[in-house]
Amino acid sequence: MHPGKREQRTLELLSSLSYRVGELDRYLKDIACGVSQLIGLDWSVVTLLCKPDRDRILASNLELNDPDAIYSLHGTLTSTVVSSGRSLVVEDAIACPNYGSAPEGYRAYLGVPLRLPTGKTIGTICSFHRRSRHFSPEEVRIAELFAERAATAIDNYQLYQQQLQFNHILEAEVEKRTEELRLAHIQLVERERLAAIGEFAAIIVHEIRNPLATIDLGLSHFQRLQLPDSSQARLALALDELDRLKRLLGEILLYAKPQALQWVEVELNELSREIIDGNEVRSIEFSSTHPVANVLGDRDKLKQVFLNLFRNACEASPSEETIRWEIDRQTHCIWIRIGNNGDPIPPDIIPKLTQPFFSTKPEGTGLGLAIVKRIVEAHGGELSITSCLETGTTVSVCLPIEMESSKFSD
Repeated sequence: MHPGKREQRTLELLSSLSYRVGELDRYLKDIACGVSQLIGLDWSVVTLLCKPDRDRILASNLELNDPDAIYSLHGTLTSTVVSSGRSLVVEDAIACPNYGSAPEGYRAYLGVPLRLPTGKTIGTICSFHRRSRHFSPEEVRIAELFAERAATAIDNYQLYQQQLQFNHILEAEVEKRTEELRLAHIQLVERERLAAIGEFAAIIVHEIRNPLATIDLGLSHFQRLQLPDSSQARLALALDELDRLKRLLGEILLYAKPQALQWVEVELNELSREIIDGNEVRSIEFSSTHPVANVLGDRDKLKQVFLNLFRNACEASPSEETIRWEIDRQTHCIWIRIGNNGDPIPPDIIPKLTQPFFSTKPEGTGLGLAIVKRIVEAHGGELSITSCLETGTTVSVCLPIEMESSKFSD
């Protein structure tokens, strides 16, 4: 092609190249085809350096069997272009193998690096010809012009992809923070609601306790009288119901009022053995993964938690069954698991066990586990219950080892 016509054709092709974000493959294919057409070469490819010694063909003027394959640069002409960062002309790779080997069936080679404005080489435009041939400075310059366009397009595409990824991360973070704020608002509203309910419950309990004390005095007076057997039976029933009502009011007050904790260092192995040693009726299998299991917490309230769980385990299994008591110290938390081999709890019942006033016991108030859960959560821990036929029922308490220093100021 006449130099003047080739220059005009080059300008026309460069002007016709229109890169739009997301259309990189088509754009680079136009570049590969343009180089082959203008210089008169059999095969041109645009490659991207994906590793120090590996590259991938992004576009080709010929159809490839595996366009996504990764190729090794070792011993190839392209390796010289990448390592030097300069254009390379080889008129006959068979006669002059000093720069590496060409693909099978090709002899002449023109390689141009894809350089960013920073000078970094990110890939190449490699053109091959089946016969040996001479390359003029004009032809090299044409390839370099197309390489500049390809490098700019690839750089813009990568920046666009990075921006998309950043946007996705930012959107996910915004959604996460929004959800956290929503949950925090719900928790705040719930705490305010519970505080109001607690204050109201405390007032009601105190108001009921006064007439209840009068009733207690009256019934106690009748105990000192000689009453018929039928009257004594009714009196005993009334006294039992009175005691149950007093226990219920006490538990309501305990559940309703805020959990004010006295923070001290508590060694859970020692606390567990203290409860176990006070037991004289049940067989207990105790195990601990570590001789020392310290947490920060309110010792009396943690003891109340473990006593409640131990009593529940005893009540839910035959007297001859052994109660399992395990302490598992991990990196950031300590698990306390108390289990029995009694009848499994139906799956639909388990979530309700920690709800106030829900009980599976005929004489239960339904506040025991609800109070336990509140104490555990006040310590920054979690309460979970599992139950199945094979392993029985296990109630697990997870307490963090490290607590915020602000806890001591509560």
